[in-house]
Amino acid sequence: MIYELRIYAAIPGKLPALNERFAKITMGYFKKYGMKMVGFWTDEIGTTNCLTYILAFDDMAQRDKAWDGFRADPERAKAFAESEKDGPLVAHVTNTIMRPTAYSPLQ
Repeated sequence: MIYELRIYAAIPGKLPALNERFAKITMGYFKKYGMKMVGFWTDEIGTTNCLTYILAFDDMAQRDKAWDGFRADPERAKAFAESEKDGPLVAHVTNTIMRPTAYSPLQ
């Protein structure tokens, strides 16, 4: 099992719209492409314009196939474009692929 940690730095003032897009659009496409959602978080203290989430995959091949399908989906692309009709929501994304240690409770 591998885990993908993604941190989206929202454009100032756009975090509510980004959260709405995840709740109403993105999560459905994650399910469609077999992406296992571990959790989603926003910052309570510290940088307050970030959405952090973790996805779980069996291996890199499954991850790559899932993301390729997600990115190529024309309906998803149309929905994302509509969500950004007033401008982009995300300034930048930080992405990390993690493998659990042998002693990690989460495998």
